[in-house]
Amino acid sequence: MAARAAGVMHTDPRARPVNQAADARLAEIAARQQADALRSEAPDAQPGPQPAPALRSESQEAAPVISPEDDRRDPDQNRNRAMGHVVSCNGSRVVIQAVADHVTEDENTQWAIGRLISINLGKSRIVGLIYQLDTANESWSDDGENSIVVRAELQGEVVDGDDPENPIFRRGIANYPHVGAISHRIRVNDLRSIYQSKNRKNAIIGTLSQDSSVLATISVQELISKHFAILGSTGSGKSSATSLVLHKIQETMPELRILILDPHNEYSRGFRDSAETIDIDSFELPHWLFQLEEFCEVLFRGGPVLAEERDALRDLIPAAKALYTNKKDHLSIRKNVHMSNVTADSPVPYRISDLLAVIDEHIGQLESPINRSVLKSLKGRIDSLSNDPRFRFMFSQLMVTDNAIEILGRIFRIPSEGRPVSVLHMAEIPSEVVSSLVSVLCRLAFDLTLSSNGGLKVLVVCEEAHRYIPEDKSLGFAPTRQSIARIAKEGRKYGIYLCIISQRPGELDPTILSQCSTVFALRLSNEADQDIIRGAISSSSASTVSFLSSIGNREAIAFGEGISTPMRLRFSELPQEWVLGHIDEPDEAGSHENHDLEMIAVLHKWRSG
Repeated sequence: MAARAAGVMHTDPRARPVNQAADARLAEIAARQQADALRSEAPDAQPGPQPAPALRSESQEAAPVISPEDDRRDPDQNRNRAMGHVVSCNGSRVVIQAVADHVTEDENTQWAIGRLISINLGKSRIVGLIYQLDTANESWSDDGENSIVVRAELQGEVVDGDDPENPIFRRGIANYPHVGAISHRIRVNDLRSIYQSKNRKNAIIGTLSQDSSVLATISVQELISKHFAILGSTGSGKSSATSLVLHKIQETMPELRILILDPHNEYSRGFRDSAETIDIDSFELPHWLFQLEEFCEVLFRGGPVLAEERDALRDLIPAAKALYTNKKDHLSIRKNVHMSNVTADSPVPYRISDLLAVIDEHIGQLESPINRSVLKSLKGRIDSLSNDPRFRFMFSQLMVTDNAIEILGRIFRIPSEGRPVSVLHMAEIPSEVVSSLVSVLCRLAFDLTLSSNGGLKVLVVCEEAHRYIPEDKSLGFAPTRQSIARIAKEGRKYGIYLCIISQRPGELDPTILSQCSTVFALRLSNEADQDIIRGAISSSSASTVSFLSSIGNREAIAFGEGISTPMRLRFSELPQEWVLGHIDEPDEAGSHENHDLEMIAVLHKWRSG
């Protein structure tokens, strides 16, 4: 096909429709090419009816136009492979002119949004992603051929190596397509070179939406070491995708510990054979493992913290720790503080009764450095908190002991005992202190991996992460943001990794989300959420976001370090035992008998916390 005239080119192909001059020029080219093709037919050609192709096929082109090197078809390959020619290129995008007639049922022979195409340069092929299709004159004729305009973003280059059946894909482009270069549907071998790898640390998570015969793989090592995010609206298949990815990670790296912060109590069902479930009845995280800011967040139930009371606790808690350490309750408060090297943030046990005793002693002093009204208010708060049944995970022990080995060993699966995954049920934990709890767990995870000198590797999975790390800095709990940000920025050096899961990426802290080098974006209909993905994806693949709101269930746009190049994939069907849900819910194949619900049992559980 002849090259498109220079006057037809546009500065931004996505922003402007084809103008009238371009319409006329393309129509003229199409008419002349059709006439040339008819004149070039051999006079002794065999008569007979010819099948009507969906798109102008290679067999319909004039023999001198396509060389054998350009054709590159296998003997058994579909002869109706879509064909076009480059008429414009600006370094990151190309415009291709093609000819099509009526549409057939074979969608593989058609140009389509989101499909990869190949631009032939001999020993290499430029890979492009179609993001827009137009007819030259914005009309369609069922009786004849139609000139169409295909716009694509350049993704990389496939080069033939020593083995022609195993080409090599690279992201950069060494040679840009020239005007007139032949473009067509990408070959299966080239697709495999882009998306499949023989690396043993790779895992199969599905197939390409473009070609279900090509497996979609991820590099597990790159995926977790540089953190990743799974984002999608409710009902898009986010939970199923998360379960699949986590199981693949677990299979590939069985030594990795996985801590899942589960706000809906649904992950235990999908990890029955490999997870330790920690529910509200068995959860234990002593108050003395909380740092001062975290303890105040719990003490004030997520509300504003009074500076006077926080400052008082900064002096009172070390005194209580010193009493516990020295085992000498009769020593004066001032002497204990002087003798102790601990601070309010030190992970040293102390008794709530000792803290209350310290407060009482200060109240009884004639010249206490702390205002009595502040001390009385603190005492009331601590009494109320320690007696609240909802907080028994912090104050369950009557006799405080230094049992950090057992508590942390269970949470972080040391030893794993064949269950490297721990699922923390958080649905019944008071919502006003969840942020403080997440802060403690993320901080402990970082400190433990740092202290293990590489022996312990942990993946922290933050489900509904927009609750803990909101975009608005005035919302949320600052220490939680700091703990998660510390993992995101420094964690890979010490073996602690992060998985962010959210249905509202637009409400996430962009600084932390930007540290996730691999993103699986499922269907997102909100424009603000799409803007987040648009900002995260590379400029050469930005148009993939344009159809993010219309992809199907279990489909995703994946991009980043764990993916060779941005791809649209369909996640594999989950085995029944991997499906998430509440542990007492019936499987799809079964059902529970209907039982009347006793209100007295519900009321008792509600009142008892």
